[in-house]
Amino acid sequence: MYFHNMDICSPDDISPPATPPNFNFTAQSSSSTPLPTLSSNKRPTQRLKTTPNLPSSLSSEFSFNEDQLSHLRHLTQSFQQLPPQQKQFLLHEIINSCDNSQLTYLNDLIAPRLKIDFLKELPIEISLHILTFIDDPKTLARAATVSTLWNSLLKDEATWKSLCMKHQYRRRNSSICGGELLEPPSQRRNFSYREYFKRKYNIAAAWAHGGKVKVVEDGFGDGLVTSLQYDEKYIVVGCDNHRIEVFDTNTAKKVRTLEGHEGGVWALQFKGGEKHDPERILVTGGCDRDVRVWNLNTGQLRHTLRGHNSTVRCLKMKDKRIAVTGSRDTTMRVWDIQRGELLHVLLGHQASVRCMEINGNIVVSGSYDSTARVWDLKTGRCLHVLTGHYTQIYAIAFDGHKIVTGSLDSNIRVWSAETGQCLATLHGHTSLVGQLQLSGNTLVSGGSDGCLRVWDLQHYECIQQISAHDNSVTCLQFDDRRMVSAGNDGRIKLFDIKQGRLIRNFTQPAKTVWKIQFSETRAVVLMQRKRSSGSEDGKTVMEVHDFDIGDIEDYAPSASDMIIDN
Repeated sequence: MYFHNMDICSPDDISPPATPPNFNFTAQSSSSTPLPTLSSNKRPTQRLKTTPNLPSSLSSEFSFNEDQLSHLRHLTQSFQQLPPQQKQFLLHEIINSCDNSQLTYLNDLIAPRLKIDFLKELPIEISLHILTFIDDPKTLARAATVSTLWNSLLKDEATWKSLCMKHQYRRRNSSICGGELLEPPSQRRNFSYREYFKRKYNIAAAWAHGGKVKVVEDGFGDGLVTSLQYDEKYIVVGCDNHRIEVFDTNTAKKVRTLEGHEGGVWALQFKGGEKHDPERILVTGGCDRDVRVWNLNTGQLRHTLRGHNSTVRCLKMKDKRIAVTGSRDTTMRVWDIQRGELLHVLLGHQASVRCMEINGNIVVSGSYDSTARVWDLKTGRCLHVLTGHYTQIYAIAFDGHKIVTGSLDSNIRVWSAETGQCLATLHGHTSLVGQLQLSGNTLVSGGSDGCLRVWDLQHYECIQQISAHDNSVTCLQFDDRRMVSAGNDGRIKLFDIKQGRLIRNFTQPAKTVWKIQFSETRAVVLMQRKRSSGSEDGKTVMEVHDFDIGDIEDYAPSASDMIIDN
């Protein structure tokens, strides 16, 4: 990759003066010795001596007598004294008088001189600064193959750090599932921004084009999936056939089945698995009204917690010690899951508790009684009753400051967790709002109208409206780059959340999509597909999509693989 640093005027750009310029060649042209052409086969006996006025390379190819040599020197000196326009005119005339062999010689002489590596001519700091203006990683990868110099410049960490910042490849700390937890670069040994960027770029490309997919078709029996969570080691699936299936995240092979519930499992969550605390605690609840606490790593049942009088419909863990469950019996219960003890019974709702979220010592709940409530976990006291919806609440989101509720009345309400005041009512959906996710000032909602809406909660306005599905949105998740939704139409779609643009259909359409969940490098989908036999009954299938697959085909080759020295 070379850059020309010289402007060459074409013959069309030259306008000869009305009268030929005075080149003052009279003395030279009166010489009785004719000038040899460069293609002459005759070789005079006297060799050309190298002078400051003529290129040394000519001394080995051509021979001149003293008169010819003197004449050439005068010509060179006169040419150097001409103004730029007259130089161009003279060159134009000389080139027009050359034959093909002479033009070929000129091309061989000139071409290498026009191939200037401009980065070699600049201080290294300026060269590195110039490279920071290249945003496209493929262009950078190709640039690294130009020369050894360019390759060495593109190994500089500052360039790749800048590129990471431009592409917003920053540290993630997702609490949703499987979030990549990274220490700051300064605290990691042998950290390379170049390798970090390349990995992140390849992951993004795999998301856009499709990663490696493992398909699990056996292991669920006749069960329908009700709940899902996974991390880097385990995928945990709750089913309505009383069972909890545990799979290895990396191989997608079944690890074990947790049995003991006497009814369908409707809710589950686990915590743990960190380097400093590898034990994972799983809490499950369902139709048998029991809450069970498991050691997920071993499959051992630690506690069976009883007290609810109807189905446990939702549950959340604050940490590995405290869990809260909500039931169709209208109550919520706070449990010490380490000791297996009941701490508080939260009374107040008049109908089934449908959804809840925890942040710190505050838990918020949404109920079919059309109210939401804010509770203090330490005391069990209700802090606020949020009234405004006029029918059932199906979804709730909470970030510690704002509470967002979605209802069958098709409205979304935003509340202050501190005061219980309604801050805004968001209109737009035309039917039940059953899916909500809140992150920062961005809220995404999914409704039974098949629409996704992206809201700016700083200004309480809808910034994206997407007609995503032909039927209800049943699953929804987003991060700072992408959004995945699934609907009762059996389709799963991947969107660019910033532009609201469909990137691709995530997988082949299914009969029903039960659950979908993703992290930066992986996604797990549970759905029902039609049986190959043509039976009306569907078959539960799990797909594990892996996007951390290294180089992809359309990524430019590594700079270390293609080096051109010059």
